[in-house]
Amino acid sequence: MTTPLFRDDAYLKSCTARVLEVNDRGGIVLDQTVFYATGGGQPGDTGTLRLEDGTEITIATAVYGEDKSTIVHVPAEGQPVPGEGASVTAAIDWDRRNKLMRIHTALHLLSVTLPFPVTGGQIGLGDGRLDFDMGDTPLDKEAVAEKLNALASGDYPVTSEWITDAELDANPGLVKTMSVKPPRGSGKIRLIRIGSDVDLQPCGGTHVANTREIGKLELGKSEKKGKQNRRVRIRLAD
Repeated sequence: MTTPLFRDDAYLKSCTARVLEVNDRGGIVLDQTVFYATGGGQPGDTGTLRLEDGTEITIATAVYGEDKSTIVHVPAEGQPVPGEGASVTAAIDWDRRNKLMRIHTALHLLSVTLPFPVTGGQIGLGDGRLDFDMGDTPLDKEAVAEKLNALASGDYPVTSEWITDAELDANPGLVKTMSVKPPRGSGKIRLIRIGSDVDLQPCGGTHVANTREIGKLELGKSEKKGKQNRRVRIRLAD
């Protein structure tokens, strides 16, 4: 198993680790990592693995293994691979991760600003989008942007907590995203809370510790996707 250090501390930029295996496609599995693995609309981290002799391996992305208990670090083309048991220092591209954390947290706030079922979403480098099942409900972009920025600048702490599968089953309204179901199998599910009562929903991604870290947001293009769905895009103003 790979211990996902990012889950308890999204601000960890590096860690030491041991190579558990290198799979037949050259993917590197570590015993622990700071690399977020692709999932929930958030792309995997990029960065480097540095061997004890100073050799650096550029990591193009990170993904979950087939059983979801391991995280596979995918080297860029032409990179060397370490041997099993080797010690490495894993370091993420922090500037990129920080942008993803900011926009991911902002999308949680967008789901508060537009309280409709979420049918899809995607997190990009400084921008992102959610798809809402809102039918023909008119969208006042200026009002949405104003409310979204008021939430982002509201100095709300962003924290995580855990509940059991049974507790989630008893509170199905916590799940906003219709297309992405919370991962099950471990017996517990991670919730992300913003403020005391701004937002609470299952999420395995990385987020900033306070909404003030998001910065100013702008609304991008809004478009209809089918009869019911409306795609709403946001981006970091900087």
